[in-house]
Amino acid sequence: MGPAGGLARGPAWWAALALLRVAGCLLPQPGYLHPDEFFQSPEVMAGDILDLQVYYPWEFLSSSPCRTVVFPLITSGVTYWVIKFLQQLGVWPKCINSYTLLVAPRLLLTTFSFILDYTVYRVAPFWGADRWNALILLAGSYITLVFFTRTFTNTLEGLFFALLMLLASARESDTCLAKHTRSSLLGIITASGFFNRPTFLAFALMPLLYWTGLNVTPRHSIRAIANHFLKLVPSATLTAFIFVTADTLYFTTFQSEDSSNSTEKVNPFSITGIVNQNIIVTPFNFLSYNLNPHNLAQHGSHPRVTHFAVNGLILFGILHILAISVGLKMLRRCIHPLSWIKPHGHQSSTVLVHPESKLALLSFYFVPLVVLSLVSHQEPRFLIPLILPLVLLITSHNRTIKWKPIIIIFNVLGAFVFGCLHQGGLIPCLAHLEQLIHSPESLSHGAHYTLLFAHTYMPPRFLLNISKKDPQIEVIDMAGTELQTFCQTLEHLANTCGGTQTERKAACKLFVITPGTISTNVKKCGVLFKNETLIFPHLTMEDPPQLSFLFSDKWKSQLGLSILQLDRNQQSI
Repeated sequence: MGPAGGLARGPAWWAALALLRVAGCLLPQPGYLHPDEFFQSPEVMAGDILDLQVYYPWEFLSSSPCRTVVFPLITSGVTYWVIKFLQQLGVWPKCINSYTLLVAPRLLLTTFSFILDYTVYRVAPFWGADRWNALILLAGSYITLVFFTRTFTNTLEGLFFALLMLLASARESDTCLAKHTRSSLLGIITASGFFNRPTFLAFALMPLLYWTGLNVTPRHSIRAIANHFLKLVPSATLTAFIFVTADTLYFTTFQSEDSSNSTEKVNPFSITGIVNQNIIVTPFNFLSYNLNPHNLAQHGSHPRVTHFAVNGLILFGILHILAISVGLKMLRRCIHPLSWIKPHGHQSSTVLVHPESKLALLSFYFVPLVVLSLVSHQEPRFLIPLILPLVLLITSHNRTIKWKPIIIIFNVLGAFVFGCLHQGGLIPCLAHLEQLIHSPESLSHGAHYTLLFAHTYMPPRFLLNISKKDPQIEVIDMAGTELQTFCQTLEHLANTCGGTQTERKAACKLFVITPGTISTNVKKCGVLFKNETLIFPHLTMEDPPQLSFLFSDKWKSQLGLSILQLDRNQQSI
């Protein structure tokens, strides 16, 4: 097929992948990537706006405010206000349920994710990359299909990084934006990204330096370069003022008034001396906490090479290896003296692809990687913003054709494992329990529910759609507790089941939710169960299935999440 045919197929493939992204959001994807997906946005907003029973994480407690409330309000908060308004008007009765609570914020983030696509479309020619190849590589990545459709702060960090690259990847004389407008936008984005995650400065460093280099020639003095950076200060300061004001009002006024209705208002971490009673600057509190090695150790410490040697491969696969290969070749080319000879005369930004520009694009990928590697706590999701410079770098070197089958297989497997399989039974389990709790039979009998979770990720309570005024549902998260302790707790709950004498008179229902790899041991705890519901698929890497079971008739239970219901007639053996 000729160039025209390939050009026509490019938009079609991108459109198909874009539809797949939206469809994956609406289905929805059952995979549970990390608790922060829920507990840094929708869980908090569901409690504040919809008055649902939730677990407030320590970062959003007034005693230790380390996360800005602005972005949870803009994302999850706005969507919950909309569905609450629709229900109150009677336009969509009973629209508040586990599905809408999960999908509404995700759909907004999925819409925002197309900022990545727009950025690639605009800046690909500037970096000498094939526009449609880069767009297909971006849209087909499981990072885009899964991570950028979730309510992570890392997702917003990636979007701010894209906007920064969009504004920095052109001379001011080559665009319709005025110099003052461009500087103001860069200041707003940098400040917003910093309040979202202070680590954003690692991503912003090289685009801002490159923007300065495009518009300040070597003949300018250091003072002129400094004045160029000072253009960002007014808009950045105003943006920071808005964030500080919003956070101070939220943590000192709203939370203090609502604290009596909040569940789990206990701070598991001690942060002393970082909260000012008058002004709350959440990024400084975040940095104060995370710069303490003892605090980071509680979240897990990793070798400094984890991002480079492990996380980069988990997220990007062969593209990460190709980027390293390009980096080594660029390093050898830069050492060669002829590579630094600049072409004479003025060149359009659309053909500015000499080695220095490619080296800048390479720095957009590796400098944040190196900076983030200086911190001992390293999770793969911290690197997801790097997908943008990576696809531009790889397509500008025409490296994808040879490795196309590997890239496709890698992303299909990644989308299945992280979007469907990983902890994939927990979200459908909560939807199932929500329907059970709100069934006409349960409501008519006033049943008391005790939900005991063990060896799963932290269950987001908001998906159960339980009002704060409803004391009949108790959620207990025992995380990865040892079997002996778990059995003792289970026996105690089986014997009391409901707590007070008044509650015992009502129908008492106790459910144990645990992976299939653990359920066999749970059944040996001395308590009888009458029903078992299996949610498939569910993979927990903390309690993985044994390979021998995967090739037996028990394979499905090993890759499932069990919901065990206590037998009220024979509570204990």
